[in-house]
Amino acid sequence: MAVADDKKISELVAQLPPGWFSFEYFPPKTPEGVENLRKRIVKMKALGPLFTDFTWGAGGSTSELTLKLTSAAKNEFGCVANMHLTCTNQSSEMTGNALKDCKAHGVRNIVALRGDPPRGQEKWTATEGGFSSALDLVHFIRKNHQDYFSISVAGYPEGHPDNIEEVPSFDSLTASEKRRARIAKSEGKEVITVCKDANFHKEMVYLKEKVDAGAEFVITQMFLDPEVFLDFQKECLKYDIKVPIVPGIMCLNTYGGLVRMTELCKTRVPAGLMERAEKANTSDEAFKQFGIQERGGAVQGSAGGRSPRPPFLYAEPGKGGRGHPERSGEDHRGPGQSLLPGGGRRQVHGLRPGHHHRHQGQCAPGAAGEPAPAAGGPGDVRPGAAGGKARQTRCVELIASENFTSRAVMESAWAAPSPTSTPRASQGPATTEATRSSTRWRTCARSAL
Repeated sequence: MAVADDKKISELVAQLPPGWFSFEYFPPKTPEGVENLRKRIVKMKALGPLFTDFTWGAGGSTSELTLKLTSAAKNEFGCVANMHLTCTNQSSEMTGNALKDCKAHGVRNIVALRGDPPRGQEKWTATEGGFSSALDLVHFIRKNHQDYFSISVAGYPEGHPDNIEEVPSFDSLTASEKRRARIAKSEGKEVITVCKDANFHKEMVYLKEKVDAGAEFVITQMFLDPEVFLDFQKECLKYDIKVPIVPGIMCLNTYGGLVRMTELCKTRVPAGLMERAEKANTSDEAFKQFGIQERGGAVQGSAGGRSPRPPFLYAEPGKGGRGHPERSGEDHRGPGQSLLPGGGRRQVHGLRPGHHHRHQGQCAPGAAGEPAPAAGGPGDVRPGAAGGKARQTRCVELIASENFTSRAVMESAWAAPSPTSTPRASQGPATTEATRSSTRWRTCARSAL
């Protein structure tokens, strides 16, 4: 039986005002986890996501399951589906077959990524007969499938972690480098790291090449400082990158998760954040409430630039396995994504103020016979329900009540630069009391080089 083509996310975003959101899932490692995830996808339809994402897994380790879940989300549950596709351990023939399978299932949305190194490898290497970068993958998709697929790619507001290096002195940095610089304490010593201007320029040129090759929106690495994202928006304009930018904000649900993820992704930490986090770390519930308040402020701050109301990215604990934070190189996670017990993850992207839209094929409140949440009730996350900030807090609280953990990502469509946004005052480098791990963590971000 013929399968209908999915909606293209790029077209949906272009039609909607700010405020949409989406979920992202990582395929679990056990049959029980898969069944739990399927139930979770059905349950979360009540929140009305614009689309759902499914990650690919390092080296295509979850490729078959990723495709099955992506197809199920679209063809069984009525969601617009977005599938990650990487270059790791993938020949061009394998990639071509994966894309043909997507078309056979009507899946039209692809996140094109280089991918992380396979488990046990420090450095990424291209597969013989495969691709050396996400740019190659974008070119391949467009050459062989023209405009059938809507393609998104990765962006790095602070620079790709592979290009973030230790420097001897903060004073030796340029003004732009100081705004990206991170200071951490290791064994009582301040360690300053930054992506130098020359490397950052190369990354922006490369991002522009990916967009020119056919990418229709950009998803950023996680960040904690909203000004980092606003700076990145300005940089995108300088390089004539005029596609929607998806900002990633990590939800602060555990103190340990905050420390691990900032070390792993080499994230700049706003001054005083780690001190406030440590003070709030008296109980799980106390820290969760701290995270809701702290990230709510970050969401509002990030909305001051080209991004309207940002979305959230959450992690969902699985029930069929155990967490593996030490295996950061094994799975390929997106910006702001964290490791979860059992591998289940979910991402929620932006709420648009003043509007609530439903589209055929979109997971919307009331879809598949499910009633929409009562107006103003606990499940009502419509932009007009309770005002922007209250709406965002409610969304976080809803997820917290379901025991979701670890992260939040903001995502939005393109908006004009805000004439009222002002540059941050010079406050020196961001600091953190987090101790650097003796184990070298590899980035869990979208590897775009």
